[in-house]
Amino acid sequence: MTKKVLYIDLDNTLVDFASGIARLSAEDTETYRGNYDDAPGIFALMDPMPGAIEAHAELATLFDTYLLSTAPWKNPTAWSDKLLWVQRHIGLEEGTPAHKRLILSHHKHLNRGDSLADSRDARGAREFAGEWLQFGAGDFGDWAATVAYWRGRA
Repeated sequence: MTKKVLYIDLDNTLVDFASGIARLSAEDTETYRGNYDDAPGIFALMDPMPGAIEAHAELATLFDTYLLSTAPWKNPTAWSDKLLWVQRHIGLEEGTPAHKRLILSHHKHLNRGDSLADSRDARGAREFAGEWLQFGAGDFGDWAATVAYWRGRA
């Protein structure tokens, strides 16, 4: 039986963006205020959201799971930092749940699949042809609730 395709965003979904802001230098905090995602190296400073790594591991057994994120156009370190974050927290080696399953795109709606978990409706999430679940809002405020919802839909 073919598994359903599930995309999961990184920023504020698997990754705690605020934890990176808290680790910026005072100078970078001031320089990039209002545009923190343009701060060089910020994506390397972030922690996982509570329960995110365990949730991803379980969902990867139930779905054909991919990470679908956007990297800021004006921050070239973000592209490599996001890959390194995935490798560090989810796995580098073949056979780990995210091995070669990271997609960076400014047009998430161009990906085909059954479901997308994303904290924001930007970058094509709202136009995604499958189900868009807004992580962190309403009934999907944390990973425990989100995984419980998807267990019944696998």
